[in-house]
Amino acid sequence: MTKGIKIVTIGGGSSYTPELVEGFIKRYDELPVRELWLVDIEEGKEKLEIVGNLAKRMIQKAGLPIDVHLTLDRKTALKDADFVTTQFRVGLLDARSKDERIPLKYGVLGQETNGPGGLFKGLRTIPVILDICKDIEELCPNAWLINFTNPAGMVVEAVLRYSNIKKVVGLCNVPIGIEMGVAKLLDVDHSRIRIDFAGLNHMVYGLDVYVDGISVKDKVIDLLTDPANSSFVKNIDGLGWEPEFIRSLNVLTCPYHMYYYKKDQMLEKELKNYETGETRAEVVQKLEKELFELYKNPDLAIKPPQLEERGGAYYSDAAVRLISSIYNDKRDIQPVNTQNNGAITGIPSDSAVEVSCMITKDGPKPIVVGELPVQVQGLVQQIKSFERVAAEAAVTGDYEKAILALTINPLTPSDSIAKEIINEMLEAHKEHLPQFFQKVEA
Repeated sequence: MTKGIKIVTIGGGSSYTPELVEGFIKRYDELPVRELWLVDIEEGKEKLEIVGNLAKRMIQKAGLPIDVHLTLDRKTALKDADFVTTQFRVGLLDARSKDERIPLKYGVLGQETNGPGGLFKGLRTIPVILDICKDIEELCPNAWLINFTNPAGMVVEAVLRYSNIKKVVGLCNVPIGIEMGVAKLLDVDHSRIRIDFAGLNHMVYGLDVYVDGISVKDKVIDLLTDPANSSFVKNIDGLGWEPEFIRSLNVLTCPYHMYYYKKDQMLEKELKNYETGETRAEVVQKLEKELFELYKNPDLAIKPPQLEERGGAYYSDAAVRLISSIYNDKRDIQPVNTQNNGAITGIPSDSAVEVSCMITKDGPKPIVVGELPVQVQGLVQQIKSFERVAAEAAVTGDYEKAILALTINPLTPSDSIAKEIINEMLEAHKEHLPQFFQKVEA
């Protein structure tokens, strides 16, 4: 057997790919990647070439024997892979723009992974990920599927429920972003911090925080009462919490909680952005344009610092750390999306949760949390219901289930508004939602 690991990245033309390549370079000693296959679709061909050539220059500069292959042929790439990472966006950033803008017309938050935007991203993404799962079963049945594609929790839920793939782990950069933010607040090195995470993707809470194994949760919560410390990711501006609220909640929030606990203020802010044509999708489109101009430079052979503005900071650290821990059976603790298996009471055992796990060669072993604190349990269960029904709608193309899913979501004011939004968004995304139209046309 040839020594080394074969990694396939689906959505290889993503602006995030240099992050991943940097991670493989940094950890080459413990993770000897032999082949890196970057896969994309016809529409992503130009970006794949640009990013792929930058990846080759980065590896050449590092002097490592990693072969980089660029292809539009997924099946050729997947043959005998050890790890498959997924980071794609069905419909590209134009689809994201519709996800954000259409709900705002109805006075409902438009956001990439929450509310109507999250639902439609899931409806477009799940059929594609399940297709990829079929290819993995056939071409690399022993590979681990590491999913970064959003909405990551809903995507992992669908893979666990509607495919035969069991070696799947979902990953998000929010928990590691929170860890880094807390380390900065406390002025200590990230390696000394541990947070017990539990909940769902983009709905995760830090139940306790430790420095060198000693709980410092009270001190951190006290620091979080300062509005300047309220957000740990670039793509969500924090508005600051009411000190009374955050103290009595008594757990660490993630930035996406702003959409639920500060619904009206976040909506007001989004509506202002909508009116000036500056929703997050437009900001990202501009950022991407600038990044790809940088990536084209034949003298560039490192990940440019501007990439951190894209909202994906620490993504490579989290991704490559996870792959290395599985490969090396490290048994360290990391927060990932995996099957609950009884770790969180009150969420079905076969559902996907985001929880601190011991990472082994057999995958993540969730650390048992028991019941979530009563003050957060209800919201987590409500979002899990939304994800479950949404995943079913994505697989079946059931229009009524889509309306039900959106109505269950706490960001939706009523079933009638849910129906109006669903109707307009189905039409807007028609080419990427064949499952909803086949029956009608048949």
